[in-house]
Amino acid sequence: MADIDGTVMEGTAEIVENVSDCFQSLGIEADSVDINSLRIGEEDEREIVVQEVDEGQSCLVCGDRCSGFRQHKWRSTCHTCKCPRDAHDIYNENFVNVRDRLGWKREDDPNSQVTKDQTIKEGYTWVPPGLSSEQIQDYMDQLPNNKIPAIGSPGERYRDLQLIRQLPKQDLAVTYNNMLANAMEKKEYKIFQELRDNIAMDIGLVKETPVLTMCYLCKGEMEEGDLAVYASKMGQDICWHPACFVCVQCEELLVDLVYCLHSKKLYCQRHYAELIRPRCPACDELIFSGEYTKAMEQNYHKDHLACHNCDKKLIACRYILKEENPYCIPCYQEQFAHNCEECKKPIGPDYKDLSYKERHWHEFCFKCFECQKSLVDQPFAPKNENIFCSECHDDKFAARCDGCEKPFRGVFGHPEVAGMKKFEYRGKQWHEECFCCMVCKEPIKNKSFIPRDQDVVCVPCYEDQFAQKCSKCSGVINKGGVAYKNQPWHKECFTCSNCSMELAKEKFTSRDEKPYCAACYGDLFAKKCCRCCNAITGFGGTKFISFEDRNWHSDCFVCSKCEASMVGRGFLMNEGSVLCPDCGRS
Repeated sequence: MADIDGTVMEGTAEIVENVSDCFQSLGIEADSVDINSLRIGEEDEREIVVQEVDEGQSCLVCGDRCSGFRQHKWRSTCHTCKCPRDAHDIYNENFVNVRDRLGWKREDDPNSQVTKDQTIKEGYTWVPPGLSSEQIQDYMDQLPNNKIPAIGSPGERYRDLQLIRQLPKQDLAVTYNNMLANAMEKKEYKIFQELRDNIAMDIGLVKETPVLTMCYLCKGEMEEGDLAVYASKMGQDICWHPACFVCVQCEELLVDLVYCLHSKKLYCQRHYAELIRPRCPACDELIFSGEYTKAMEQNYHKDHLACHNCDKKLIACRYILKEENPYCIPCYQEQFAHNCEECKKPIGPDYKDLSYKERHWHEFCFKCFECQKSLVDQPFAPKNENIFCSECHDDKFAARCDGCEKPFRGVFGHPEVAGMKKFEYRGKQWHEECFCCMVCKEPIKNKSFIPRDQDVVCVPCYEDQFAQKCSKCSGVINKGGVAYKNQPWHKECFTCSNCSMELAKEKFTSRDEKPYCAACYGDLFAKKCCRCCNAITGFGGTKFISFEDRNWHSDCFVCSKCEASMVGRGFLMNEGSVLCPDCGRS
């Protein structure tokens, strides 16, 4: 949107009295033109054929919102939806021969023209003349798919539009101009028309290249025998690829090969005409009047700088641009001004419109719902259809710390700056400085911690106050501890009191509250078997026999002669040896 304070300037178009004076404006050398061949001032004998269907045609932009095209009384727009005429589904009613549209006599040479029946037989709405069916197919294959004028294809619609846009009927005949107010302007039009048709405009010719050559536009190489487009007004040796034969301004394919030459460049007729004469963007007609209006870097007929909605003339008036169209102040306010969320009044062009997510405020209404402080250029936050300054928003809605019960404040309006850090644990949340060890009261921050009931303890304090300590070395047991007789030990500290072997996962016993491995215990404290002399430890449920302070393993308590087991039997002692009754009698 632009608000333009509208003192508009009026320009004066030079009215050319002498035909020769026109040549310089057209980029033409006067000596190269046979003036006597021009029919300037004579009654126009040409008859152009234009059969465009526009009335009632649907709008391609508005769809069902437009009931169909209705011509505005002087604009080139729809009276119903105000979209441009060519934004509707306009088409040419019958087969179009471009020479008929231009009002040019058809060529007598059959190689220079193609009949309607021949064109339709090839399956297209237009084909270059003078080519065989194979050459026509070759030519079409070189065009973009959506621009090939095949019958019933998008390319057919594309050609229709380009005929209407590149060769607008108002540029081709006085009959279709509504703004030629007097004989002088009509004379100017005829001068333009005759010079354009005789000097600048022509139709390209498609033929095979006789030698290896180069495309004038893309500089790509073209082999001998390739199909190329030639423009005779540029010279006999200059050619283009079929897809490169385009207007230098709009870059569209030159429709049916119709081109205009200006300063050694090819233009479509529309853009060539705009180099010679200004075009009024409102009615789409060229301006031939002595005076016209300049505004928004465009030229208008004097009465055509008007409000896009109500047609009020805007010369020396303020107006506002919306989507490149001018509107008077009342129409702009009615159609586009937003209502303020606070006071519900329209936000006119004289006020700043502050917006947030499709909501709008006057500058002076954009304030905090709670404290009424202005929020212009200040951080703010929306909540429940209202807006708040950062302080009020935090006080009312921000989450609160379970330590100090104060809110977590963000850095509003500065997404690149992080807000307050928030620590969450077991459904609670704290400020960084409030998440502290229950013992030393220092913030935990990014350090490790250990839960203790409903509190947390930093690792040093936990180890000092609560951690289990080894009964041997008094060091903190972090992992892999061993419990023995309700006392904790490091795994590596729980060893045999004699040989220092680690006893974790080993058989051991104790004596005098000290642990011993099985071997050391047997060596140091166990009874000895009178037969094998090994210790009797009792590990694994080993049974033993005792008799008069003498001890045997259960397996060793046998007759010393026959080695029969004496367990549970009577036996005799003979000088310290055990004998069964039979061996004792013998």
